[in-house]
Amino acid sequence: MILLAGLPDEPPIARVALSLDELGIAYRMIDQRRHADLHLSFNPAGAQGILQGRLNCADEDEIALEEVTGLYQRLHADESFPEISALPQDDPARVRFGRFVTLFMVFSDLCSGRVLNRTPGMGTNNSKPFQARIIARAGFGIPRTLITNVPDTARQFVQNTAAQGKEVVFKSASAVRSIVRSVTADDLDRLDRLRICPVQFQERVEGQDVRVHVVGEDVFATRIITTGVDYRYANRDEDGSTDLEPFDLPQDVAARCIELSQMLNLPLAGIDLRETPNGDWVCFEVNPSPAYSYYEAHTDQPISAAIAQYLAGS
Repeated sequence: MILLAGLPDEPPIARVALSLDELGIAYRMIDQRRHADLHLSFNPAGAQGILQGRLNCADEDEIALEEVTGLYQRLHADESFPEISALPQDDPARVRFGRFVTLFMVFSDLCSGRVLNRTPGMGTNNSKPFQARIIARAGFGIPRTLITNVPDTARQFVQNTAAQGKEVVFKSASAVRSIVRSVTADDLDRLDRLRICPVQFQERVEGQDVRVHVVGEDVFATRIITTGVDYRYANRDEDGSTDLEPFDLPQDVAARCIELSQMLNLPLAGIDLRETPNGDWVCFEVNPSPAYSYYEAHTDQPISAAIAQYLAGS
């Protein structure tokens, strides 16, 4: 049995569901909006060491957890649900919501089927410096980086980089989503704020952006042509634009992407690369829960079909 868990109308989940339908593969949808109706219980040891348990959702048929052979999950935190986030932290409904999410993540880690993705692999994204060390071991270049909350250290990094004729960008060092921006004179004037919030500074790498999605051992590459520092937000700027197109990744780079996803224990991964003018490949980070649907919608690459087939064991 294949399970999809999250919000049914969220594009990454919805596209996999559609692909499963088109392939004639049966699945069950766990709609997180029905959190008040969801009940999960299991015995991690189970019979002969195999997890056993039950997942119920009100009037729907019970799901035997030991029969789950594939799981694609995009569960959301309580902030995504106004009726929950408005409650006090100790409200029984909010506590119950949190417990269900925690239990489901434990189940996903113990599930004997194919899971996209388990928490140990996803956890590497919580520290960009830690993830960068694994990226380097896979053979990719990484940008020259400084993470600091010391204003003078940051200023010196920017000045030294400028002396080499290069720019510096800054962004979050954690899994918290942030917009990548170039350091400006105004930013240098407010560096004192670093004392309460360490920031990641990186030498800007020139070249062409390529987003790679790995699904098992399938690789889908998208070339990105943009006017912005962060292509995800370029359209917010006046005359800003971002264009996406399928890209034939060199075979050795594709093999490195598969190896990197396996090193991170991420059978589904979104890898952000940049090809430099001299042909080197730099990797910025690996997204463990990629919104691949954005790229699929612009390029018609069959990423969702590959996910469906992976869950089915193909």
